[in-house]
Amino acid sequence: MDPELAEHPDRLRWNAKYGDAPALSPVHPLVERALALPMPDGGVLDLASGPSGSALLAAAAGRPVTAVDISEIALGRLGAEARRRGLESLITPVQVDLGRWRPETPGYALVVCTGFWDRAVFERAAGAVRPGGLLVWEAFTEDARRDRPRMPAEWCLAPGEPASLLPDGFTVLDQADVPSAGKRRLLARFGG
Repeated sequence: MDPELAEHPDRLRWNAKYGDAPALSPVHPLVERALALPMPDGGVLDLASGPSGSALLAAAAGRPVTAVDISEIALGRLGAEARRRGLESLITPVQVDLGRWRPETPGYALVVCTGFWDRAVFERAAGAVRPGGLLVWEAFTEDARRDRPRMPAEWCLAPGEPASLLPDGFTVLDQADVPSAGKRRLLARFGG
């Protein structure tokens, strides 16, 4: 582990959360949809992955997956399940603070982030999508702060985001709010 992460508050918070959580996160419905769409050869980048059922689904479809998270507990659970399913060679865990993360650009057929919001990370992630590739994003909207008043505003999408922040060349295939969860989902394709 990077020594700078040892006392990182996000690492400590997420390790505590995943220490009490079920073993895996469910497969996200937009990831299921994306994997059924045409896309170029290449890997999947799962940001703030946690113990991602989506990463396992992509690996089971034969796609190499880079799973990025600050929590070694989450990545450990994902790795253990990948080994159990015989998918270990297809999943590469990367423990890093997403604020410091830099992707291979453009290196991925599918980039996924479902549960994290930072405009700079979104910009870098969009730049990591290969031509013809897909971007899946879900994050809290400002509406979520009604039920979670201590949630920092910078963790929430503003009206129209994230679609309004996509670089030129992206086509929005779907952007919809999930009012019951205070979240917004995006599915977009880059180029061809």
